[in-house]
Order: sequence, then structure tokens, then C-alpha cells
Amino acid sequence: MAVNEDGVFLRAKQRAFSGLSEDVEGHWRGPFCFIQAADPQLGLMKAWRVGDCEGGGDEWAEEVELTKRAVEAVNRLQPRPRFMVLCGDLVHAMPGSPFREEQERDLKAALKDTDSSIPLVFVSGNHDLGNTPTPQTVQQYCDQWGDDYFSFWVGGVLCLVLNSQLFFDASACPQLKEAQETWLEEQLSRATASSPAEQKPKHVLVFQHIPLYLKSPDEDDNYFNLQGAVRQQLMDRFKRAGVKAVFSGHYHRNAGGCHDGLDMVVSSAIGCQLGEDAHGLRVVAVTERGVVHRYFSLEQLRAKGMDEDLKKLLEG
Repeated sequence: MAVNEDGVFLRAKQRAFSGLSEDVEGHWRGPFCFIQAADPQLGLMKAWRVGDCEGGGDEWAEEVELTKRAVEAVNRLQPRPRFMVLCGDLVHAMPGSPFREEQERDLKAALKDTDSSIPLVFVSGNHDLGNTPTPQTVQQYCDQWGDDYFSFWVGGVLCLVLNSQLFFDASACPQLKEAQETWLEEQLSRATASSPAEQKPKHVLVFQHIPLYLKSPDEDDNYFNLQGAVRQQLMDRFKRAGVKAVFSGHYHRNAGGCHDGLDMVVSSAIGCQLGEDAHGLRVVAVTERGVVHRYFSLEQLRAKGMDEDLKKLLEG
């Protein structure tokens, strides 16, 4: 990864995951599905159980097993998902804290059996970068998991992966925030392309860790959402660009809503549950008309696969 004269990391604006690039995937070819997952967060289950989320994450065998079950469920699905995106908090240990390297190693090992035809897309979360990220923690994440923001294409759909920590608290890395803002504006402008030389996306989807909101766009600020002013600005920009849905995690519960045609999808965790939901994954069906999604427990998805009505949507 290159660095400019000011020490700011320069990132590729587009990634190709096993052919998921605009020249290959820039045109609509019919319905498809993908998997959205969030928060495997190796180490949190033990830390939450003992009431020590700062230093109690010294065991993570449960999360490793749950991640392996998730991989098994995804590998069994028919039709085959085009990709699986993990929306942040890959591990629990913050940058520079004990167990970080071991947790990252074990998560990669748990994911390694994902079918090679299903690209894995990683999204950065607050535990991956720190609640107040620095250029160093962002670089460490990028070294392990890839860029913290980027775009890719699938079947005529433009997908934007964002670093939501730069929206939440970029006080220690303002230049990185500015770089993402410039890049995002370019991408959103691309989404409304009218030039014959550019292919307009069938849909635009956004993936980030922190939700815009949990239940309502006008809800109070809290740890689990983006601050009101930032939230409203992003929603306005997304709506103008025709973004269909924003997918996130962070809350460890299912939540979200739809406002003026913009779907805010908050998915619960592969790992530690903070509510009544089961450990699970979300199946997302993308059709010419829109996006339909449903959360499944790991056991349900492993045993029965996706529901028949979702399969019918994918028949075209």
C-alpha cells in the first residue's frame, strides 16, 4: 500500500474479488444472492459472560465453532451465494491488546474452508480499528484484512464498503476521513452516471459496521448508531445517489427500518448475542426490482437452507 508525502495511506478505489470487477460484472445478468454476516468477534462471549469486556476475552473456542458452522451453512446453500460479507468486529481484542494476533489467526483458520467460489468481503469495525482509529491501527487492519474502504461490482450492482469509524470518531486521523469522503463522493457520483461511456448500476448497496440508526432516523445518539448530524448527511447523500440498502452489524441484535426507500439493515452476530436473536446469517436476494433479505439461525440455514420463496425470487 502506497503512502503519500503527508503520510496518508493511498488505497485502491476498486477491488476485484475473483472477477468481481466492473469490466466483468458491470452489467445486470439476472437475480443473485449473497450472505451478510457480522460480528464473529472472537473473545467477546467469554468477556461478556464474566463481565470484563476490556480484558476478559482470553477464550474464543465458542466463536471459532460458530464461525465454522456459518461456513458450513454457506457452503451448502443452493443457489450458490455470489459472496459473503462480514460487517465488522472480526475479533474482540482491540489493536495492541493481548490475544489480538491469536484471535486473527484463528478466525482466518475458521474461514479457510469457505468454498473458493464464494469471495469473502471484510468490513472494518470498531474492535478492528479501535474506537478512535489512528493511521497505525488502520494500517494494521489493512495489512491483515485488506482495504478499509473500497468498491466492487456483482451482476450490475455497485457495492461500497465503508470505514464507519471515520464517521464516528476520526479525531486521530482527520486526513484519512477526508480521503474516504473524497472517494465516497466519487463513488456516489458514479452511481448516478448518465454518460454513455459509463454503466449505471442496477442497484447500489453499502456495507459498514456501525448502523446509521437502529429503529428510526430521528432516534437519540448512542453507542450503537452514528451521531444524528452525520447520520442525516449520509442518508441524504445515499438517497440522492439511489442507494437501495445499507447493511451493518455492531448491535449484536437484529434491527433497522426503511425510510424514503433507503433500507437500513442491522444484522445480529455470528458470535455473542446481546438480545434474543440466534447466532445467524442474513441471506440477501437481489432482483431487478429490488433487494429482499431474511435473517436465519445457523442451525436453520445448515439444516434447511434458504426459504423456498427466496429461491423462487432467484429463479428470475
